Amino acid sequence: MQSTTRIRTLAVAFASALAFSACGPEQAVTKTPNPNAAAEIAKFLDAEIKDMSVLDRAGQEAELNWFAAAASAFQGMEINVVSESIATHEYESKVLAPAFSAITGIKITHTLMGEGDVVDRLQRQMRTGENEFDAYVNDSDLIGTHWRYKQVRDLTDWMANEGKDVTSPTLDLPDFIGASFTTGPDKKLYQLPDQQFANLYWFRYDWFSDAKNKSDFKARYGYDLGVPVNWSAYEDIAEFFTGRTIEGKKVYGHMDYGKKDPSLGWRFTDAWLSMAGNGDKTNGGPNGLPVDEWGIRVDENSRPVGSCVARGGDTNGPAAVYSITKYLDWMKKYAPAAAQGMTFSESGPIPAQGEIAQQMFWYTTFTADMVKEGLPVLNADGSPKWRMAPSPHGAYWEEGQKLGYQDAGSWTLMSNTPADRAKAAWLYAQFVTSKTVDLKKSHTGLTFIRESTIQHPSFTERAPKLGGLVEFYRSPARTQWSPTGTNVPDYPKLAALWWQNIGDAAAGSKTPQQAMDALCKAQEDVLARLEEQGVQGEIGPKLNPEENPQVWFDRPGAPKPKLANEDPKPETIDYDTLIKSWQH
Repeated sequence: MQSTTRIRTLAVAFASALAFSACGPEQAVTKTPNPNAAAEIAKFLDAEIKDMSVLDRAGQEAELNWFAAAASAFQGMEINVVSESIATHEYESKVLAPAFSAITGIKITHTLMGEGDVVDRLQRQMRTGENEFDAYVNDSDLIGTHWRYKQVRDLTDWMANEGKDVTSPTLDLPDFIGASFTTGPDKKLYQLPDQQFANLYWFRYDWFSDAKNKSDFKARYGYDLGVPVNWSAYEDIAEFFTGRTIEGKKVYGHMDYGKKDPSLGWRFTDAWLSMAGNGDKTNGGPNGLPVDEWGIRVDENSRPVGSCVARGGDTNGPAAVYSITKYLDWMKKYAPAAAQGMTFSESGPIPAQGEIAQQMFWYTTFTADMVKEGLPVLNADGSPKWRMAPSPHGAYWEEGQKLGYQDAGSWTLMSNTPADRAKAAWLYAQFVTSKTVDLKKSHTGLTFIRESTIQHPSFTERAPKLGGLVEFYRSPARTQWSPTGTNVPDYPKLAALWWQNIGDAAAGSKTPQQAMDALCKAQEDVLARLEEQGVQGEIGPKLNPEENPQVWFDRPGAPKPKLANEDPKPETIDYDTLIKSWQH
């Protein structure tokens, strides 16, 4: 993602004038319910939803009739929303948006673009006040940005006041499994989750279950081949499979990517350091406190106070350096040679080609593409030869820390969007996340947001074809996966620093320690500028004075001092035993 441009304060009247001017000529708006609503509801439910909903037919009709009635004041409006282009949003844009328009009389244009472009447009609207889009689906990774800049509507207050008349009585916020990700330290909801996916461990279940492979592994390493619980075991398994010939192909024990490209930043801001053990325990929240997985420390008022160890941060601490060292070693020794020059999108399809034994960092959003007919990683009956499981943890990890990343693309209403347009867009946001449509949408994109959907019998039936996805989302383990949290005060600007600095380590021009020293310093430079500008007020950064790093190492929690042994005893668990433990 590109770095954000500083936000300028605009006069409210000027911002409003710009916002309205962007909407084109005055639109014809009626104030009566759509006369075709009943017929369109029946048509949509008969053709698209059928019984693929957590609600029965009467419940579906009641929910959609509410949308039709609530939208009566906005009929004829043309509303523009935007999201990144993934399967879930393609379904919304192509199927749900036309259905919503037909039922409510509000014409929805749901634009799809790259994730970075979505953030760029959102930043431009923040900067200029021009209302380009009436709602954005942007990652909850920006929750710290949204909470501090106050450029988006606080949905908690919105639903209780201005937006009360357009807030669905069946929204059921407790049913959303990612609501904690989009909640600020003030306990207010700033975004509504629309789709979620985690990065998990992926492996070839058939190869791990093969009797000869199991026997050879046990003879070589002295313990059972299985799902690695820690990085020591992952490394042994990577070594074991790399260079073996299976099904006539030379296989590899690991897959990754290393090109110096913006997508390299996602590899690490998406909680790679947390898997190693960077940061603090979550203390019941979704992210480490007071130090998060980016290594940023906050004080008791949630003000960022440092990134480098000298200020109490952990971005350049031993756990972070260890994580980068392992990343580089594994890619060099156990991944295809081409991985070093690949980006995120180029590396994503590689495991489906049938030459990779395991991958530490695999996004479940690839599940839909991994179960397509004819792939070498599927059995003749369409069941997967692979499985997914919790990621193994590094030597610095302790029970109570987060263990990985979960993306949560979430609906966001900008403060400078005119109220009537925000209301119409809010209706659409609730429609595409409603209980009527969410089950069908989840079967299409496999990006769960509701507990009721996850527990539906249709997913019990489909689970054997999804390689552990359903079991993971029904398990207690899922709470250890979360997006970037509120410690990060300006996600776009800070995220842009990661790929540039870690890319230097990947290219060999810096050691892991040098790269992380440079990264934490660059992050603190941004924090210092934000503090100087005062644009985030009393919840913006306020840097600690620098101290001898040993002062912080001697204190409990993060940053942790360097371990004498960064390769503890390897540990694995049988996959089927793991699944049974979740079920019980």
